[in-house]
Amino acid sequence: MSEKHVKPATSLVGLVDLPPDKSIAHRTALFSAMAEGKSRIVGFPTSADPQSTLSCLQALGIHTSQDGDALVVHGKGLDGFKEPRGVLDCGNSGTTMRLLSGMLAGQSFASTLTGDASLSVRPMARIIRPLIEMGASISGSQGESVGINHAGENQDDGSGGSGHFNRPPLIIRPPERTLSGISYRLPVASAQVKSCVLLAGFWAEGDTSVIETEPSRDHTERMLGLASFQAGNERIISVTGRTKVTPRMWSIPGDFSAAAFFMVAASLLEGSLIRMSRVGLNPTRTGLLDVLRAMGANIQLENEREVSGEPIADMIVKHAGLSGVRIEGDIIPNIIDEIPILCIAATAADGVTEIRGAGELRHKESDRIKAMVTGLRAMGANVEEYDDGLAIEGGVPLKGAYIETMHDHRIAMSFAIAALAAEGPTRIAGADIAAVSFPGFFNAIDALR
Repeated sequence: MSEKHVKPATSLVGLVDLPPDKSIAHRTALFSAMAEGKSRIVGFPTSADPQSTLSCLQALGIHTSQDGDALVVHGKGLDGFKEPRGVLDCGNSGTTMRLLSGMLAGQSFASTLTGDASLSVRPMARIIRPLIEMGASISGSQGESVGINHAGENQDDGSGGSGHFNRPPLIIRPPERTLSGISYRLPVASAQVKSCVLLAGFWAEGDTSVIETEPSRDHTERMLGLASFQAGNERIISVTGRTKVTPRMWSIPGDFSAAAFFMVAASLLEGSLIRMSRVGLNPTRTGLLDVLRAMGANIQLENEREVSGEPIADMIVKHAGLSGVRIEGDIIPNIIDEIPILCIAATAADGVTEIRGAGELRHKESDRIKAMVTGLRAMGANVEEYDDGLAIEGGVPLKGAYIETMHDHRIAMSFAIAALAAEGPTRIAGADIAAVSFPGFFNAIDALR
């Protein structure tokens, strides 16, 4: 396990070359494989998670090649996937496992999806339930049981009787019949669950609809051009079975979630000025921008435009004093991945920052609420922990400390930013996990000093 020593910085100045957006990258590869013919993806990242998706597709018979800065994916249509010779290793990527499960649920062959130690303890009942409702034969291999009642509805009964356990490895067998389209109301806002169900709908009879009452990332419906409409406070996204996917050219914007670390870093350190180009600004992803501005951050956008159906812009961030805020409600799904770094911003804000309704953080690559509380307390911060969030008192000076990342890339990067504003060096155990989403993260920090 690698250990990184991060020293304080007086200021950060310069240009950050962001990695391509991970969420979009997964989808460009998957959707290109579903298409009939060649698609080109400009800027496909080398980070571990998207590469896991690519490796799984190659194991399913999809040929890829490199042409300059473009990844070429030779799609085979909905019926062109082949039975893999071994298990499909999703690495650390929950997106890979959940979206691929939807694509494999209607196939005529069996497959098994596994992952690393972190992914193997993440609950998968949230995708197992709707897929079984569609007629899929899918089960986890460990964890608690996902039961089926006599009405055909799914429930966690803890009995172990059904065998539909809720944790990876996931075993997917050919369905006894063609999948059936369903109308599925998301119990928790989740772009991964939404995308899983919609992707399974391509192999289902009739229409498949997902109903969400809280907005989640909309990359899948944007990129595939799926029908959606608003009905009161509900949004309904639908796909008709056997809809063909058209090959195309994709250009992946810079990852907003990666930019988030430098938005906070520049805000914390006096004299800082950081520029980032081609930052993805999908409105279902940029809640942190609104929150930081509400806290007083100095963030400017220039050259706003649209690429491959996604809004992007160049971003300039300067140091500014911050004030504490209360964060809860509909914005939480929009900022769920950025809450760890938002906690670091809160340590420098005047007053208390309270985050509630974020219990989903306990089911990420790590229990991120516990990881942030533990790390912040080690650095001297005053933090109160709740089941669904935390409260942080700003203005308490941070001190260098020993930080356990819990094998979570966002925890590693968040505390690296905290270390820049702390007194004394910080030791971050397992820091190389940052490569899951941002391989050049620590080099980018050093270049800005």
